[in-house]
Amino acid sequence: MNTGRHVFYEGRVQGVGFRYTVKNLARGFDVVGWVRNLPDGRVELQASGDADEIGDFLLAIRESAVAGHIQREDITTIAPLAGVRGFTITE
Repeated sequence: MNTGRHVFYEGRVQGVGFRYTVKNLARGFDVVGWVRNLPDGRVELQASGDADEIGDFLLAIRESAVAGHIQREDITTIAPLAGVRGFTITE
């Protein structure tokens, strides 16, 4: 079943390669979406795909080299992203 997730990461998540790590991790999963820095210091992510695949992708982020920088993660379920191909870093 195709679904989406909207995630905000808080902590020391900017300036540590967080977005690039997430983009590289996404290559190993059947997900589409994007990740970006926010002016308030958080990182925002939106991803769509099979619910299990997205769950595994988000778990991989929590277990990655940048996991120690995450102090809080706020996840909400959203409609699948329409017209999005691949996984990108946006500004």
